[in-house]
This record gives sequence, C-alpha cells and structure tokens, in this order.
Amino acid sequence: MPTIETARGVIWYADHRKKAAAVPPLVLVHGAGGSHLDWPGELRRLPEAGVIVPDLPGHGKSPGAARHSINEYAADVVALLDALKIQRAIIAGHSMGGAIALTLALQHSARVLGLILIGTGAKLGVHPDVLNVQADKDKAVEMIMDGYWGTAAEYDDYRRLSRDWLLTVDAEVLYRDYAACNAFDVRSQLDQIQTPALIIGATDDRMTPLKYSAYLHEQLPNSQLVTINGANHMLALQQPGAVAEAVKSWLAAQRW
Repeated sequence: MPTIETARGVIWYADHRKKAAAVPPLVLVHGAGGSHLDWPGELRRLPEAGVIVPDLPGHGKSPGAARHSINEYAADVVALLDALKIQRAIIAGHSMGGAIALTLALQHSARVLGLILIGTGAKLGVHPDVLNVQADKDKAVEMIMDGYWGTAAEYDDYRRLSRDWLLTVDAEVLYRDYAACNAFDVRSQLDQIQTPALIIGATDDRMTPLKYSAYLHEQLPNSQLVTINGANHMLALQQPGAVAEAVKSWLAAQRW
C-alpha cells in the first residue's frame, strides 16, 4: 500500500478504488489512537465504492506527530484529497473520525459529497482518567477498553488485541487525540450542514451513547439513522455485516 507526500506531510493510505465503482470516492477516517485496521474488510473493500483508508499522521503506518485539534486532522484529510487529486468525496468517520468528518462538512463543504457518522457525536467529552493517560497509561487503556467493547465475553479476543495495540501507541498520541475530542463541540453549528448523512449508532455504546447519534439525526436535516442492536463503541468490527449493509443501502439510495 502506498504513501503520498501531501502539503502537510507524508500519509500512508490503502487504496481500494476501482474503475467500475458506482459511487464517488469514500474515505474512511479512524478514531483516537487507531489506524486503518479499525475498519473491517467489509467496509475497506466495499465493492460499490472506491474506498480510501488512511492512517492519520502519527498513527499506524503514517509518520509524523499526532495533531492537537480536530481542525488540524481535518486539514490533513483535505491535504490527502488534494494530493490524490480528488475534488469531492464521501467522508466516513468513526468516533474521533466522525468529528473530523463533521468539521470537514462545516469548513470544506464543497469537498464533501456525503457523511457517514459511526459511533460519534457533535460533542465528545472525555473522562478525566483517559485524559490522564500520560501519567497512568494502563488505567486509561483499561477504561478505553471498557468503552470500546463492554463486558461481553464474545469480544474477549478483540479486547485483548485492541488493548495490546493501544499499549504500543505512544501516550502522547493518545493524549493529543482524546484532548482534541474533549475540546470538540459543534452542536451550535449543525444546522449549517446540508450534506446527506448516514448516522450509525449502537445500543450498548457507552463511549458515545446512542443518544449522541439520535441528536445528530435530529439536528442534521438530510440524515438517516441506523441503530445496531447489541453492539458497543467498536460496532463496525463487532457487527461488520450489519454496518456494511447499512452503508451499501444508503449509498445506493443517493443521487451522486
């Protein structure tokens, strides 16, 4: 998979675009401390769309430093689109990635054809123990795991892999990401977004509860809400088929 030099530094990305794709490019933006692997293969290789899956700066395979704000990450995504010569794209974001997607719709609306907002909200408050990650990383990671996966034994393997990954992520990266989320609040600006939006929330999500998704649906005039029953914050990995089917159905219903 390639890397590309952008106006804001080098970004690694997986490019699954196909000439026969029926819809415009779809960019999947991961959440705090994550990488492209936070997206299941069912979405990364979605045949109906030309999918691009980057690692944000300082994450996964992308070099550089994590940013200090959601606005900076949004600028990175615009720089990636510019470097790939993509004028307009559908932006999908999970958690912090959803905040980035909303910011793009507000600040760069001409570049955003559609929004897919998964397990996210217009405001993303963060528990103080998570923000204390630089002083007590183990405690912060355990709290994040509880939010990600809940307590169901069926997700124990995912939880173990996810914990191992986060423990390898630099504490500074986690702090910057969660501090950026904590500062994010666009509730007063949602009425400015006219972009078509698919909102997907999970019934058992304790990190970004389903009411966050319901609020987005109430405030975004051109939106559809899909609820994934029995899933937690990492709903795309827990129920990839259901999430992919919701995305495929929504993409097919739009007029691109």
